[in-house]
Amino acid sequence: MPWTVRRGEAAAGRRVRGSVADVHLLHGPEGHGGDALRSLRIWREFVRGFWGLRALGPCVTVFGSARVAPGHPVYEQAREVGRRLGEAGFAVMTGGGPGVMEAANRGASEAGAPSIGCTIQLRQEQQTNPYVDLAVDFRYFFVRKVMLVKYSSAFVLLPGGFGTMDELFETGTLVQTGKIGDFPIVAVGAGWWDGLERFLLDSMESAGAIRPDERRLVTVVDDPAAAVACVLASVRG
Repeated sequence: MPWTVRRGEAAAGRRVRGSVADVHLLHGPEGHGGDALRSLRIWREFVRGFWGLRALGPCVTVFGSARVAPGHPVYEQAREVGRRLGEAGFAVMTGGGPGVMEAANRGASEAGAPSIGCTIQLRQEQQTNPYVDLAVDFRYFFVRKVMLVKYSSAFVLLPGGFGTMDELFETGTLVQTGKIGDFPIVAVGAGWWDGLERFLLDSMESAGAIRPDERRLVTVVDDPAAAVACVLASVRG
């Protein structure tokens, strides 16, 4: 499927078909010709991503599990996060898929705020959720990650799996190393994140792998209202 930016009704319900772009890239050396050609494709994806998202105003990205359905407590929390962010004047960006992504986009749409999905081509087909009004499709995970950071003022994370943890720690590393500035990273659901907090304190900090101030790069809150208040305090404070 060609790289594309979709708006309005064309953005929702589109199936993002499987791709092996990342597989080929990471498989190993392809020789000078193959790698050089691929670098041009990557460059083009960056340029088109920048172009497609250039008009965004203040934006917050929401991450979490793709495996929760409407009515699930985490889904409803994400929906409230999206709605509250929209009411506060933020666009809401997600990965554009189901679960928490759908819920946050849905909340933003209900608040009349811009609802963006940065979708990724996977081996398994994935459908863009119906609450996205601007969808940008990517082949490469790392290009998509650059867009999610570049155009966001903060990250809000709800319970999720490997993808959610990846975004949490990658963004935390960018803040830790000074690659991005004071970037709020807010995790919703204190009970869910208890184990992670204990690991950061009892293992990583105790071993000297991180400093006490670095453990506090992630703010854990109980509910959507506290999450949005934290974002507002950091971004507008």
